[in-house]
Amino acid sequence: MIRFGIGYDVHKLVANRKLILGGVEISHPLGLEAHSDGDVLIHALIDALLGAAALGDIGQHFPMTEEFKNISSVKLLERTCELIKAKGFSVGNADSIIVAQKPKLAPHILNMRKRLAEVLNVDVDAVSVKAKTEEGLGFTGTEQGIAAYAVVALEKAT
Repeated sequence: MIRFGIGYDVHKLVANRKLILGGVEISHPLGLEAHSDGDVLIHALIDALLGAAALGDIGQHFPMTEEFKNISSVKLLERTCELIKAKGFSVGNADSIIVAQKPKLAPHILNMRKRLAEVLNVDVDAVSVKAKTEEGLGFTGTEQGIAAYAVVALEKAT
């Protein structure tokens, strides 16, 4: 059996925060405001995984409590993978898009793919990360925030 899930996340860009995307720290004067480290790519991926397994959403599992304040989103993804595995699923593949006007993300894509593949326990060829700008339009185009979309396929033995 194969099940699909879709995820989306967005966070505001602010000063005095690190920019972390796909578990990779990226040099940029602004970072993402959030209760955790604000990694929109991993947050979208978590929601896609949880959705495919019919396990709710990121807020249900990782609420805005002290336990999760400033936590690495990689740790949240690891916990999500444990939930998926407990339900008998494994990741088939993941496809994602980061929407950001700046910084240029192309130099970081392979490192993001490698980091995500490691946590998802899949080959790097099963993880796709793409980056798009919005040609100066909307909140991402005017550099007010960054958004991400993710789709995953989960496999379960029947």
